[in-house]
Amino acid sequence: MWLAWETASQIALVIAILVVIAGIALSPDRHASVRAVTGVAIEASRVLVLYSIWQYTRRKTITKVAGAKEHAQWVWDFQQRWHFPSELALQRAFIDHRLLMQSMNIYYGGVHVPAMGATLVWLFWRHRDRYPAVRNVLAMTTAGCLTIQMIPVAPPRFMPELGFQDAGLIYHQSVYGTGGSGISNQLAAMPSLHYAWAFIVCIAVITISTSRYRWWIVLHPILTLLAVTVTANHWYLDGVVAGLVLAAAAAIQFGVGRIARQRALRRELLVEPQLVFHTPVTSTTNAPAPRLRTHE
Repeated sequence: MWLAWETASQIALVIAILVVIAGIALSPDRHASVRAVTGVAIEASRVLVLYSIWQYTRRKTITKVAGAKEHAQWVWDFQQRWHFPSELALQRAFIDHRLLMQSMNIYYGGVHVPAMGATLVWLFWRHRDRYPAVRNVLAMTTAGCLTIQMIPVAPPRFMPELGFQDAGLIYHQSVYGTGGSGISNQLAAMPSLHYAWAFIVCIAVITISTSRYRWWIVLHPILTLLAVTVTANHWYLDGVVAGLVLAAAAAIQFGVGRIARQRALRRELLVEPQLVFHTPVTSTTNAPAPRLRTHE
């Protein structure tokens, strides 16, 4: 089970208090290492606050079934009309393979949060200049997805009349439990944060890392796609909408960053250059002796 929002917020508060105490007690000029530790603590507190908001908001989203199945039927009909691949056919191809399905259940329930966390830690330590942009895109994407999730949409596993099965319950690995008793909102299917976060991790690693092995990260969104589909936890359209939300968040971040860079450039251009005057130095080594004129 993931960290509860109450616990995360309490930890964030404790870290913030410790940072304030350290800042008052120690001089940054005399303790350079304190500045580094303080920076890490502040960012950890900020991320924990965002995590708390995410968990709290998920609990407060609509959890009633009213309208959810109707919306899911609309998604199914829309995908059929536009010839989306069939989630049902994919699940039927894998549902009886016990080891594979157990692996997919584990991947679905236990990888997306640690993968996102590991990416943020890696960026903070190795690519500090790129970290804020990725963090901001993550926050905006998550907020956008949670806002849309206020409209309940049942996942495929809630549609047994279409032929879907709940793989988590079949193999006793459900993160949702029965009747909404699990750790996550049962009806937060549209859009999918699993898709959105997998896209963010993949794009960040490919565009920022310089390792020749960085392309292996493409397996993460592919496995995420397979996991959320064969377990009947998400529709393909959930991923499409998540991608659109991510694109909007990235566009906002790019626009804000560009405006900030332009303002910084204008400030630099407005600063008058400092003129440095050099007094010419005349060498007297080979200088001719001054000639004295006399009045006769």
